[in-house]
Amino acid sequence: MAASFSFDIVSDFDRQELVNALDQATREIQSRYDLKDTKTTVELGADTITINTDSDFTLDAINSLIQTKAIKRNLSLKIFEYGKPEASGGNRVRQIVTLKKGISQELAKKITKMIRDDFNKVQSSIQGDAVRVTAKSKDDLQAVIQRLKQEDYPVALQFTNYR
Repeated sequence: MAASFSFDIVSDFDRQELVNALDQATREIQSRYDLKDTKTTVELGADTITINTDSDFTLDAINSLIQTKAIKRNLSLKIFEYGKPEASGGNRVRQIVTLKKGISQELAKKITKMIRDDFNKVQSSIQGDAVRVTAKSKDDLQAVIQRLKQEDYPVALQFTNYR
């Protein structure tokens, strides 16, 4: 049996879960006493979230509310990259939150080097914004996954296409 097994390391998030989390946060903003009259808007773009509110205090409250809703929907907080709050017209504050997706080339090189150094029976290759890991033993692949889960990377890692 010369079969080899593989899986992909990716950094992605479920967009529908993010939409649901933002909808829940928006409903709570409209019903909460301290946020009701702030005329806050939370808009989801292609790869950004734009928050427009009346003060830095309410901006912090809305950010923590969005984070809470995201955690409840099994979204990693590592997908959010918060921009600097900026003044908007009429004494309002706007913040752009960039959504991180994909593994950068530097991080992919770091992951493949770690796999090469620690696991000599496992091969890894960079394929776009993902890393493919192959081995002849499923146990070796499981060991690689466990090792990657122990590390703290700046992006959320998922393991897909396990065959």
